[in-house]
Amino acid sequence: SFYFKIGACRHGDRCSRLHNKPTFSQEVFTELQEKYGEIEEMNMCDDLGDHLVGNVYVKFRREEDAERAVAELNNRWFNGQAVHAELSPVTDFRESCCRQYEMGECTRGGFCNFMHLRPISQNLRRQVYGR
Repeated sequence: SFYFKIGACRHGDRCSRLHNKPTFSQEVFTELQEKYGEIEEMNMCDDLGDHLVGNVYVKFRREEDAERAVAELNNRWFNGQAVHAELSPVTDFRESCCRQYEMGECTRGGFCNFMHLRPISQNLRRQVYGR
């Protein structure tokens, strides 16, 4: 259909058709995997605190792929904002996640100092983790 060719509908919000739009996480995953290499893990923060809001953490299988992604992504814009990419020393993101949030008990909400991960679709989960 026309929507899948250009990614937009001329009728906008008034359109009566259901357009299955890819989620942000699917767009990011697909672009990074195609351009830079195999992804082992991808985490998207759902926090509101300045140090975590909008952060996306991607672990590539090869370090060279990560270095190339950082170099090229720092020249990109997404949704009207500059992308700031950097290499992270974190090797195990499980330690960065809020365990209370995962159990539905975090009292700090979006301003927690630990990562509240945005859930990803089942389809994307299968692509990333093979399950």
